[in-house]
Amino acid sequence: MNENTLKRSIKPLSAVFLVVSAIVGSGIYKKVAPMMDQLHSPTLVLLCWTLAGVLSLMGALSSAELASMMPGSGGEYIYFNKIYGKFFSFIYGWASLAVMKTATIAALAYVFSESLHEIVPQIHSLGGASIKIIASLLIIVLSYVNYRGVSFGEKLSRYFIAGIVLSILAFVILAVFSGKGNTEHFTQTAISAPTGWPLFAAMFAASLSAFWGYEGWNNIGFIGEEVNNPQRNLPLALGIGTLIVIVLYLLINTVYLFILAPAQIESLGINQIAAVETSRVLGGNVGAVLLSVLIVLTTFNCTNGTILMSARIFFAMGRDGLFLKKAAIIHPVYNTPSFSILIQAIWSIVLVWSGSFDALTDLLVFASFFFYGAAAFGVILFRRNKMPRPYKVPLWIPAIFSAFCFLLVVVSAVNQPVQALTGLLLILSGVPVYWYYTKMVKSDL
Repeated sequence: MNENTLKRSIKPLSAVFLVVSAIVGSGIYKKVAPMMDQLHSPTLVLLCWTLAGVLSLMGALSSAELASMMPGSGGEYIYFNKIYGKFFSFIYGWASLAVMKTATIAALAYVFSESLHEIVPQIHSLGGASIKIIASLLIIVLSYVNYRGVSFGEKLSRYFIAGIVLSILAFVILAVFSGKGNTEHFTQTAISAPTGWPLFAAMFAASLSAFWGYEGWNNIGFIGEEVNNPQRNLPLALGIGTLIVIVLYLLINTVYLFILAPAQIESLGINQIAAVETSRVLGGNVGAVLLSVLIVLTTFNCTNGTILMSARIFFAMGRDGLFLKKAAIIHPVYNTPSFSILIQAIWSIVLVWSGSFDALTDLLVFASFFFYGAAAFGVILFRRNKMPRPYKVPLWIPAIFSAFCFLLVVVSAVNQPVQALTGLLLILSGVPVYWYYTKMVKSDL
């Protein structure tokens, strides 16, 4: 085996667990309130979750074709290099480092810390910066876990996500048989639901919350080099894992709407979480605390999965000579991209302490869906290539998904021009870095 190649050690079931782990984060607990505030209708909220899930599944199935053909470290970084060339590939990797993946890690760690503070109020004694201190410590601890080996990090995610899924299912069953729900909630509205063009605009705005909930379905592609029989197992993991998440999201959001009236959900404050308030109705303060513990475990696990998989992008860039050479280092004992994990941890912590990462997470949908659309459109373009295709998606799927992605990017740019411009500048800030590294590569020849 080449010394710059990572070992294949991830089995099929583990790959499915990693897909679920990378997706199920804070969105499953928090996003129903802002969506209800936009749509004012439980039926429309569930429809929005369904549509976002179906579109995410389309994206996953499109990505699966590329993953089965090019199962290397870096996911889209590898695919874009083959389809669009080295420059576009680098810009994707740079955007992942600047905002897409590191801001996701920072946001998840921050939510973990906020939830932990609710369970253990004594932590506030650390002072006003206690939330950032705990978030930073989480990133350091989980980065060290994944520094010590992919097997360790993968097993941690596997056990955690199994327990989380079982806990969510138990929560759903308890709510259904509690006698405290009301099916009439599904036909109620806090105020009149929008119609016509306002409905389209509201669905689009609400979909941003839903897509944040589904964010991360493509992460398994980043560790394609470490998945056993990737031509078969990557498409299976992407499809099955995303389907599991869609079912979970629909079940738990149905429970929120069954237990809480639409007006109650809309009235939740910025620091209130629908899942916690639902548990409070079911089990009082004890139920609320137990649900807060579940949020802590979920965000802990999602942070771990994101750290594990995303670092492989920067490893692939370093191996291609388009980033720090040390980023391509594989630890001689743990067989992990150790320096890439370190870089990722440092920048994620910087975003935690910058105080601006909340704004950066608003850019995630804009930046991510630009590249999601490029990947899906690339499936269509790449059909001219005669590489073997272990899995082949019907072309109407990437066609619909890429069209939606580019529409979302355009609408987001029109509705939020400042955020869109900021995201574009962050992405383009990689251009001089690319010129620098390509010049270095040429000078070494």
